[in-house]
Amino acid sequence: MLGREDILKTMAHAYAYDEECDYLFKAVLIGDSAVGKSNLLSRFSKNEFRLDSKPTIGVEFAYRNVRVGDKLIKAQIWDTAGQERFRAITSSYYRGALGALLVYDITRRATFDNVKKWLQELKEFGCSEMVVVLVGNKSDLGHSREVDEEEGKNVAVSDGLCFMETSALDNVNVEEAFLGMINKIHQMTTRTSLEAKINHKTIATKTVSVPLGKVIAVDEVTAATKQAGCCT
Repeated sequence: MLGREDILKTMAHAYAYDEECDYLFKAVLIGDSAVGKSNLLSRFSKNEFRLDSKPTIGVEFAYRNVRVGDKLIKAQIWDTAGQERFRAITSSYYRGALGALLVYDITRRATFDNVKKWLQELKEFGCSEMVVVLVGNKSDLGHSREVDEEEGKNVAVSDGLCFMETSALDNVNVEEAFLGMINKIHQMTTRTSLEAKINHKTIATKTVSVPLGKVIAVDEVTAATKQAGCCT
């Protein structure tokens, strides 16, 4: 499971990978087969929707540049296969992912019941501080709904997730779901980077070494220097 150091390494690699962007954020789309993950990604990355969309085999990905404040972020979204036979392949792709959209189909209760299984997989393979958005897709098929919106909200609240219902077909809340995740990842990485700088600065300025091996506080060195200057 990734910790803070892993996140910082991912950020450093991202900058080296694409100098035109300030960050490269990797995120994954997970959930059962045929819940609409590929069309959500297609809608977000290319503003396209395909009725004849084929099941994903293994893993596919797409990019989109997003500006957050004065930073340009390249979002790298991985679309994972929902079929059980591909799980051994795709589990390794969680490494380095800072966000996840966990998608279920509001017209198929079984896909919602499996959300707990996917959350367990995230805990096992994902980053401990991963930003997770629970997405109830296909809201355009409200007449065939099997999962109430309130049920999705309750699961999200109990597991500390963000929540949104979307429609890739009608392009409802797709942008909001992805951009919400990206913004939260940016907030997290900015906070983590700032904390790392503060910790590094604290360590660097707390003590200094002197020739005899004695370690004294920086304040003492400053005071001694001032004293010597006055005497001179």
